[in-house]
Amino acid sequence: MDHGIWAIWYEIAETQRAAYLDWFHRVHIPEKLARPGYRWAAHYELGHGGRGRGYIALFGGDTTQTFLNPSPRQLAIRQSEQTRQHMAMRINAAAAILAEEARVAGPEPRDRGETTAPVIQIGHYNAPTPALEDDLGGWYAQERFPLLATLPGCVGARKLLATVGTHKHAILHEFTSLEARERHFAAHEAQRDDPNTWMGRVVPQLEHAAYSPAVGLRLWPAA
Repeated sequence: MDHGIWAIWYEIAETQRAAYLDWFHRVHIPEKLARPGYRWAAHYELGHGGRGRGYIALFGGDTTQTFLNPSPRQLAIRQSEQTRQHMAMRINAAAAILAEEARVAGPEPRDRGETTAPVIQIGHYNAPTPALEDDLGGWYAQERFPLLATLPGCVGARKLLATVGTHKHAILHEFTSLEARERHFAAHEAQRDDPNTWMGRVVPQLEHAAYSPAVGLRLWPAA
């Protein structure tokens, strides 16, 4: 079972995009997946909604310990010259090692395959007070996850907590397509602007990372 996710956000200059993506998909991802405990990988282009831009790489593992033995810092010391050259192409990079707190399956679980779905929406944020965390947790458990379990086009969602990272909370939604997300999910997201809804009471108080929330379209494996 994959209870850990290593998420890496970054941007790439357009002039380096082709060379970087060829290396990342053909060389780097297979190297990662050859390590013990790694279960899957996915790479997304952001910028299809929300405010995040650039790319996000996701690696699924048995637990967060998969990505801490060795840890990212230890791996960096061992990088080949080719890896160092391509890693240096990343701009505004950020990363988090996330532990799964809860998950829900949507009505389209078979579209997930061996990795995350063709389209994701991911948020990474802090809830600044214990009272807000209580309200946030109640909203996910009582309202948001029950909605996602029946939402057309939804493959599923995971609520995550950071073992390593600058922000404590993360939420990963999975959808079959951009069109399905827009048709069935976007209207519910609009509740954040209504203070009379539970979402409108909680979500505006969250402190998001600079690249959050973001909607991504999967580049690898090809959708």
